[in-house]
Amino acid sequence: MHRLVPLGALWLVTLLPAQESRPARPFPDEALQPIFDGRSLAGWVDKGGRYDGDARWSVADGAIVGRPNAKGGGGLLYTERRYGNFLLTLEAKIDHPFDSGIFLRMLPPKEPKGAQITIDHRPGGEIGAIYSDGFLQHNADGGRLLRRDAWNRFDVRCTGGARFRIEAWLNGAPLVDYTLPADARGYAAAGRIGLQVHGGGSEGEGAEVRFRDLRVAELPCFDAEAFACDARGFLTPTAVGVAAGWRALFDGRSLAGWEPIGDPGGYVVRDGLLVFPVRGPDAYLRTREDFEDFVLRLDFRLAPGANSGVFLRADRASGNPAFSGCEVQIIDDHGYEALTGHRLKEWQHSGALYASVAPGVQDALLPAGQWNSLEITYQGSRLRTVLNDRVLYDVDTHAVPVLQPGARPFAERARRGFLGLQRHAPKEVQGEAYAWFRNVFVRPLRGEAGR
Repeated sequence: MHRLVPLGALWLVTLLPAQESRPARPFPDEALQPIFDGRSLAGWVDKGGRYDGDARWSVADGAIVGRPNAKGGGGLLYTERRYGNFLLTLEAKIDHPFDSGIFLRMLPPKEPKGAQITIDHRPGGEIGAIYSDGFLQHNADGGRLLRRDAWNRFDVRCTGGARFRIEAWLNGAPLVDYTLPADARGYAAAGRIGLQVHGGGSEGEGAEVRFRDLRVAELPCFDAEAFACDARGFLTPTAVGVAAGWRALFDGRSLAGWEPIGDPGGYVVRDGLLVFPVRGPDAYLRTREDFEDFVLRLDFRLAPGANSGVFLRADRASGNPAFSGCEVQIIDDHGYEALTGHRLKEWQHSGALYASVAPGVQDALLPAGQWNSLEITYQGSRLRTVLNDRVLYDVDTHAVPVLQPGARPFAERARRGFLGLQRHAPKEVQGEAYAWFRNVFVRPLRGEAGR
């Protein structure tokens, strides 16, 4: 349900000096990155979402300006980039009457739906309702927080995968907090951010909406009951998560609990991240502890063309950990082939069970430079892999083929072993590093059914 500040609190704000009346910020500025340069529409497109149109979009005085077209028609302006879980902050100045909105996780028609936070500044309109081909939640009182003929700050937090939760603040006050019902279907786990001109002739002549200071911080996919997430995207287990057995494998400060195989200079801890520099031989980093049944979750980010992987139940006394245990592939599906000239087999794409099972979803991986969240459940012979809240497969490893000549069947591999992160950077990868990891947590499954 949405929550509003008392009218008395709003009245008090109007009496404060201008320098003290700036709205409170629910997110720290340092976590946010600009998505509008203040000069051009670089990085933005007017097609590619659910509600394309032909509104007139321009840039003036450091703001994106949206107006209906000559026939009164509207449309949306979208980010080129797609976002899953994220923080968004922007300022909007909207004429009266005018209908606009902030759109989240927008994809083309016939694909899963996103949602809108309404900015319907017309008689009878709603500020802060949630809409997606129909109202999901009304907000009859949100307009009380909007400052007429002035800039208004919207702060938005979108989390929860395909079962999204949308939280928004207007001028520092809570505006709306909505979570999709558990049985809701057909909603996107990621998509474009959009700005709207509704159109349709209800706007006054020459009316417009303006947006400025648009910034975003990407967040991981996570279980909100088991983890708390800060504005930088770092997770901490909640009391519920600790009780469930979640614990960190990487402390964000050191390689405690890990041992490098090969050149130890191939692994660096920086700013809370585990970084794999480009320089260094093919090798891997492995846990000092062995695991049997477990849930592993981690976030990874890749440079263009990068290649890595996650080893599971690998045998310390054997050779290649991809075949003494198994490997879930991590690779830049979007740029690896073009950069290296090597064509990937279906079972070499990101999330694949290497040399065995191809991902059942082809578009779950986000492009190089963006954070991806991977969750792997290995219980008995059952392996389930989820990438960015999309289930790639859920298989009995004893019943799947082994496509690497000479490799042992899964039934003959180790039932217990280390977890590892692979160094396997192609020489063509540019820059200082090719892979970054964060939020590496494990939950051992002791005594649970599933074998």
